[in-house]
Amino acid sequence: MHTTKAAQQATGTADAAVGTRERIVRAAARLLQRQGYEGTGIKQIAGEAGATLGSVYHFFPGGKQELAVAAIRHGEGEFADMLTTALSGTEDPAAAIEDCTRLLATALRASDWTEGCPVAATALETVGRAPAIQRACAEAIGHWTDLVAAKLCDGGLDRDPAHELAGAVISTLEGAELTAQVLRSEEPLLSAGRHLARLVRTYV
Repeated sequence: MHTTKAAQQATGTADAAVGTRERIVRAAARLLQRQGYEGTGIKQIAGEAGATLGSVYHFFPGGKQELAVAAIRHGEGEFADMLTTALSGTEDPAAAIEDCTRLLATALRASDWTEGCPVAATALETVGRAPAIQRACAEAIGHWTDLVAAKLCDGGLDRDPAHELAGAVISTLEGAELTAQVLRSEEPLLSAGRHLARLVRTYV
């Protein structure tokens, strides 16, 4: 089948548009992760993405809140991928969770302690004021909890206690990551990993 020149141009334009949207979302995710919702402006996001303000509002007519939701979902996916990589490295759930903390510590140090949880800062700043953002943050935490719970179930734990324990794991990781950022040290995460591993072994 031959493609007309007009069709080729239309396809190229569509590809460019998808690329621009992705750059905007990635830039927003990085900035929200580093400096929170209130500290991040649309102009800064556009500049970071190499896009115009018109492009930002074209893809996100709902403005900053709509873009923040997309950015949170992007960050959630990246964090979920990191969790999945660490959890799949060993059959032992306790060792796998300790591996998670090592991976998080390494990534945090590599970012010079600026890129912690992709939803924490935005969630705290918008709670009670932006329901769509709050839902996206809750969905992110729920997904991460489900990933850990699935690993615990694979290790022999029943569904309900697995989900409860997974919630404790994610909450501990959140707090340890924040402490590691404040102290500019990997040790809070590594220490949390050791204690979480001991806790998991009492269940599994």
